[in-house]
Amino acid sequence: MLLDGMDVSRRVRDTDVTVGASRISVHPRLRSWMVDQQRLMGVGGGVVMEGRDIGTVVFPAADVKIFLDAAPEVRGNRRYKQGGPPQGQITEEAILLELKERDERDRNRTESPLRPATDAVILDSTGMTLEEVLTAAEDIVRSHLQLAKLH
Repeated sequence: MLLDGMDVSRRVRDTDVTVGASRISVHPRLRSWMVDQQRLMGVGGGVVMEGRDIGTVVFPAADVKIFLDAAPEVRGNRRYKQGGPPQGQITEEAILLELKERDERDRNRTESPLRPATDAVILDSTGMTLEEVLTAAEDIVRSHLQLAKLH
């Protein structure tokens, strides 16, 4: 992911960024602006986009929707490992607590709440490796695209 030419792929996963995004996204005017910006990015189609309301609000008519989930403890552990060596007082427990608080905030916000789209395929990755998740997601996409060709 690039921002003004700089690779921010890891930075967008840092705790301060994810917590901050969750806290500001509860504001309806800001949320509406963000949705408009996301739609502009995908106006030409052919995009893969990740986010908590992409399939329900941003692109409700998307060809393929996958709601990727896992048990909170597994997600917290993955986020902890993803961040590299612990910095300061950031513990796995602190990350799990922040993740649960963010989920609660995002599920209960008025604008674009966190929930799977009714036509999304739910992919529970709790007991899966990264390779297994990628394979499952690719299979879901292939299956949906083949069904679309038949219609």
